[in-house]
Parts: sequence; C-alpha cells; structure tokens
Amino acid sequence: MKIEKIEVTTFNSTSKKVNDTDGHTHPGPEHDTTEALLTITDDEGNKGYSFGSPEGLRPYIIENFVKKVFMGEDPRDREKLWINLAKWQRGSGANLTDRSMAVAEMALWDLAGRATNTPVWKMLGGYRDKVLAYGSTMCGDEMEGGLATPEDYGNFAEWMVKRGYKAIKLHTWMPPVSWAPSVEMDIKACAAVREAVGPDFPLMLDANHWYSRMDALRLGKGIQDLGYYWYEEPMDEHSTESYRWLADQLEIPVIGPEYAYGKHHTRAEWVQSKACDILRVGVADVGGIGPSMKSAHLAESFNMDCEVHGGGAGNLAVIGGIMNTTWYERGLLHPFIDHDEVPKHLNSIVDPMDEDGYIHMPTLPGLGEDINFDYIAERTVSTH
Repeated sequence: MKIEKIEVTTFNSTSKKVNDTDGHTHPGPEHDTTEALLTITDDEGNKGYSFGSPEGLRPYIIENFVKKVFMGEDPRDREKLWINLAKWQRGSGANLTDRSMAVAEMALWDLAGRATNTPVWKMLGGYRDKVLAYGSTMCGDEMEGGLATPEDYGNFAEWMVKRGYKAIKLHTWMPPVSWAPSVEMDIKACAAVREAVGPDFPLMLDANHWYSRMDALRLGKGIQDLGYYWYEEPMDEHSTESYRWLADQLEIPVIGPEYAYGKHHTRAEWVQSKACDILRVGVADVGGIGPSMKSAHLAESFNMDCEVHGGGAGNLAVIGGIMNTTWYERGLLHPFIDHDEVPKHLNSIVDPMDEDGYIHMPTLPGLGEDINFDYIAERTVSTH
C-alpha cells in the first residue's frame, strides 16, 4: 500500500453559528460558509477522509508539508508519518499547526479503518462501546433568553438535565461582553446552576482564560464551595507554574492543559509539575489521535484521569480506546442551537445521545462519519 493521491475539496455549506471579535462561538442567523474535506487515496483504491478548515488545509500547507511527507509512503505507517510531519513544524514559520496535522493524521486513521472495515476506536483498543456525555455550554452572551444572566444558565441547566445529560460544564462570560470578565458573575452563574440541578449533580467550570492568579484562586474557592467537579483554564496555560500554584491552593480538581502548545511533551511537564489533577487532551490540540493516546497513557501511568477536550469523530475514537476517562464533551450547547441537527455535509451525526445520556461508539468503519458525498460534490468550490 502506497499513498497515491492527496486532495482537498472546499465546498459551500451553511451555518447558524458566528464568532465574536474574540473568537468565541454564539448563535447567529443562518449564513453561507466554506468547509474543507481532505481525502487520502492509496494505490489499492482505499480512501480516508477528514474535515478541516479551508485555511488549515490551504494549498501551501498541503503542497509544502503534507504531500512532501505522505506521498508514496505506506498509509499504515502512521507513527512514522506523524513524527516526520511534526519535524516540519519548527521550520514552517508557524504555518503548520497542530490542528492541520491532526486533520492529516485522522485521514490516515480513517483510511486504515475503512480498508479493514474496522472502526478506529476498535483499532485503538476498543475499551468501551459507550460513554456518558456532559453538556458543554457556549460562552455567556447578552442575548435575551440566551445565556445573558445567571438565571438563564439555571434555566438552561434544567433543560439539559431533562434532555438526559448526566453532567454539565459552563463556559461563562468573556470579552467582548461589555462587563466581562467578572469573578462575581461567574460565581453567581455557577450558584444558579447548582441550585437548579441539586447538590449531587456533576458540574464543571471553564472560565475566562486570562484571569490573574488571585482572581483564579477566588473563583476556584467559590465553585469549590459549590461542590463543582473540576475547574478548567482560568489562566493562560503557558504559565505551568501558575497552575501548579493554583492546584496547590485548591481542593477542587484542576484540569489541564487544553490549549498549551507542546503536544504530549507539555502534558508530561504538567503531570511532573503537579499543575493539574486531571490531564486534558484533544485531538486538534495535540496534533492527532496518536499523540492523544500517548497523553492518555501517560496519565494512566500516574493513575490520573485524562478527559478529552471537545467532541467529534476523532475525540470519540480516542475515548473508545482508553480506560482512564469518564465523559464525552457534547456541545457547544445553547438555548438557540439544536445540537442534534444534522450538518448538511453528513447523513447523520457521529454523536447521537440516547435517553440515558450515553454516546454510543460508531459502528461505521474508520472514524465513523457518514459523509454526504453528493452534497459536497454539488457544492464544490475548488479542489487542490
């Protein structure tokens, strides 16, 4: 088996989500958008697919990095190909990101799974065939009836419990909300949700990412008193020492890192430094499924949980393959967004949740995405 063709298809679609000036996602009017699909084909006709952003899969990235490393190679040599691709990052002028690497690597996994009629989560060890989901909210906003007040968060939490979620994670207010960030408002929102769901329901907080040490400590103590399950990213994660200091001050488990650069290497530093009580990893955050598995097994060696950041096919596959995780992050959720609505480029969503709050691992081969190839073909803008 040799990789014979690597192609990116950009296509028009629609979205009901918009980003604010600080990059946070909120509901918005339906609008046109452009997405990209990476296809890797070997000389036996096997294909692997992975979705990414047009920017992350632009011709410069594919021609100068992905094709140089992948073309003519055995697609089953995922570890070798990933490491050789990662070596290009140093001299890429920050063009080759972990997110782009993750899309390329996931296409290799998808190809292997489709070629052998095997789901990727089975290839990773097949530890579990279902996982409990927690509902992960969008950031706070200033929309009437949205997530504008602590009461809004409480009302939405009640809905999520009725929907079947067995845990809830709040993302509270951040800029450009006019008065954010605010430790006091964050605590009020967390208190409103605690009151809405009762004393024993698992709750988590992912706060403003740029609080000072003292504000992060004050907020941590506030949600610690409310019996929250974990505390996530209240400060810039590139300061590992700040998180070691914070974790040492609190009883509530600190989870991280989410976005700190450095793949599994950085996560090893967090474990060694005692900067976290629960390790955090995500396929897009560390450059692929392979480094996510390395991070999870690193945590396992220290008897630590490793919770996976974000949803989607790659993250779900990792969860299906490891022992030391509890939840699947389903979201981002909002009163004005229907998370169960099927994106038009798919025939079904990869993470439907049953009435008991479980996400079942996909039965389709590869990453398990049921792609609507006709829709993509009809709306193709360009290929490269």
